[in-house]
Amino acid sequence: MVVDPKHASVNGRKRSQRPHTSPREVADELRARIRSGTLRAGQRMPTQARLADEFGVERGVVRQALYLLQTEHLLTNVSKGSPATVARDLGLSRALTGPGAAPQPTMVALGPRIATAFAAPHVEIDALCLTSVSLNLAIGEGLRQIHAGRLNPAKIDVRVLLPGRDIDLAFPVSVEDRDDDPVHERWLAQRNAQGQVLRHNLLALRATHGIDVHVSFRALPFTPPVKLYLLNGMEALFAYYTLTRRKEEIDHEHLELYDSEGTQSMLFAFEQGAGLRDTTFVEQSHLWFNALWETISSELALTG
Repeated sequence: MVVDPKHASVNGRKRSQRPHTSPREVADELRARIRSGTLRAGQRMPTQARLADEFGVERGVVRQALYLLQTEHLLTNVSKGSPATVARDLGLSRALTGPGAAPQPTMVALGPRIATAFAAPHVEIDALCLTSVSLNLAIGEGLRQIHAGRLNPAKIDVRVLLPGRDIDLAFPVSVEDRDDDPVHERWLAQRNAQGQVLRHNLLALRATHGIDVHVSFRALPFTPPVKLYLLNGMEALFAYYTLTRRKEEIDHEHLELYDSEGTQSMLFAFEQGAGLRDTTFVEQSHLWFNALWETISSELALTG
């Protein structure tokens, strides 16, 4: 959103409010000013009151936008009291969050992007993964922002595709064939426990904040070789599950298994509107996810 100078405040008079301007739109404009150099590294931002006057919004909208930019490492010292400061290391900020950004481990990259997605009035998150452990960890920052009163979405819809319990998983799996399968049982317990925690934490927002929350799970008939996160129809975050052979103790037994450390998988980010390549990838990822959801997946019960 670009603010037309003719709509800015004149002689201290506040311009008319535009209640439909969202925190994301305010953040987009301020981000553009930072990246263009209009707001320089180390410079103090205008006061929240001044920004609210310029954009014609309540201070709470400005505050949410500033917190979004702080999660992207573009601002520091965001608080109610004093103006924020433009981060000094903007090169790192762009590398972490900008279009075409270098891939980062899932643990590093996913949390800030989900926190940004939580600023939308209607949050939509689709995930395809082996378990929801990375999603659980990453969604924590968005939940903290909501509980702190910094973000206040009206609706949250989360859909998760996970492998079904009865399929022969390609991984994690024991290197040697076995009649019993403690590796599969441990994976299944983790899949169920992580899914239950995710659902509980999100549905709790209904009671605590009156947010309309829906969380759905469906089972895939195959082991996904990749993980995919789709955020608000605008971003697709993609990573490969890279397998290793390693030893691990499970139920007091030392086993060799093939497995992948999903939280360390390198996450590639694609953004709607950041060029034909990115836009096409986001659109095709949504088509692929929806096709799986509506065709060969089945109901998933997060039980034993």
